[in-house]
Amino acid sequence: MRKPWILVAVGLVLVPAIVVPCLLSGGEVGVAASYQVLAPIRHGNLTVFPVVSSHSRDTSQFLTLDEGLRSGEVVVTEAGSVAPLVRPRHPHPLWQERYAEGARVNQLVLVNNAKRPLLLLAGEIVTGGKQDRIIGKDRLVPAESDPIDLSVFCVEPGRWVGSSASFKTPELHGGAMVQPSVRSKAMADKDQQQVWNEVGKSRSAMSETVEGSGGHAVQAPLAELSQTSSYARTIENRAVAGKIDEVAVPLEQEYRSVIAQLRDKNAVGVIVAVNGQIIWADVFASTRLLEKYWPKLVRSYAAESMAQPGRSASDDLKAAQQFLVHLEGRSEVVENEPGLYRHAEITGDGFKVFELTSLLPGTGFDLHLAKMAE
Repeated sequence: MRKPWILVAVGLVLVPAIVVPCLLSGGEVGVAASYQVLAPIRHGNLTVFPVVSSHSRDTSQFLTLDEGLRSGEVVVTEAGSVAPLVRPRHPHPLWQERYAEGARVNQLVLVNNAKRPLLLLAGEIVTGGKQDRIIGKDRLVPAESDPIDLSVFCVEPGRWVGSSASFKTPELHGGAMVQPSVRSKAMADKDQQQVWNEVGKSRSAMSETVEGSGGHAVQAPLAELSQTSSYARTIENRAVAGKIDEVAVPLEQEYRSVIAQLRDKNAVGVIVAVNGQIIWADVFASTRLLEKYWPKLVRSYAAESMAQPGRSASDDLKAAQQFLVHLEGRSEVVENEPGLYRHAEITGDGFKVFELTSLLPGTGFDLHLAKMAE
C-alpha cells in the first residue's frame, strides 16, 4: 500500500524513527481498487469480514517465528544467555559485552540461523526465560543473522525466575498471539505497565466467563487460573481454551472454506468486529501468509470477544470496507533498515495503521498491515 509523499530515512543500521506529515491524497483510491471486503462470518459476538485482493505476492522466502522456533533454526533467549548459543558471524569487540549484561524485562536476544529471512509480528507470544513475552512490533530479521536486540513486552507480571534457557511458542494450535486489546498497548502505547494492565483485565474477564459457565468441571481450571499471572497459561487453561474454541473453531473452519473457494481471488486478511463495533484489521501480502497465521489470529480474536462479553449487533459491510481503505493520517513515524524493511506507523482520527514493507531484493511490497480503532 505504497503512498506518495513519504520521507524515508537512510543509514547503515536501523535509523531512529522520523515523524512526517501524512499527505496521502489519492491513497484510498489505490487501496479500494486492490482490496474487497466480503460478507461477514459471525459467531456469538465476534464477526470477521474476509478481505480479498486483486493480487498476491510471492512470500515463500519468509520464515515465521513458529516455524523457526519449532525447527530450532531460530533461537530466542535472555540477553545474558546468548553467548554460549551462537558464535557471531561478524565479530565485534563490543559483542560479548553487549549480550552478557543479563536479563531485562523488555529485551530479549534473537538469532536467526535459517537461510531465510524471519518475519516477526507484534503480539506473537514466546514463553520461557524469566517471564513470558510478546514481540513488540512487526519487523524482519535477515537470514543467518548475528544476535539482535528484540524489543518485547512482558505478559506475565509477577515472575522473574528462569523456567528455561531459551523460549518457545505456546503449545496451543501452533503458537499463540495476544488479543487485539493487548496488542494495541504494545504497538501503539509502547508502555509495559499498560500492557500488564490490559493482561490483567483480559485474564479477569476470561476467569469470570469460565466461572459463569458453572458446574463442577470448571472448579479445577479456575483454581489453576488463580495460581498464574501468565497470559499464555491463561489461554492454555483447558476451560478458557474450550471457551475460545467454541468461537474460534467454527470461524476458522468457515473462513478456511472461504479461502479455498476464493483462492483465485486471493483471500489475504480480515476485518474484526466485537459486539458490532469494528476494532481491528490484519492484511497480508499473500494467501499463503494468511493461512500460516490464521489459526492463532482467529483465537486471538475469539479471546477478545470472550473478554468483552455482549450480544452481536448488526455489522455494516460498507463500514468495514471504509475502515480498510481509510488510511489518511495526521502524521507518520517511519523506521527504515536499508535493504531489509521499512516500518511505518500512521496516526489518523480515531485509528492507527502499522505497515511493514520488505525491502529485500526482488520484493519492495507490504508484508503485513494492521489497523486498530482507537
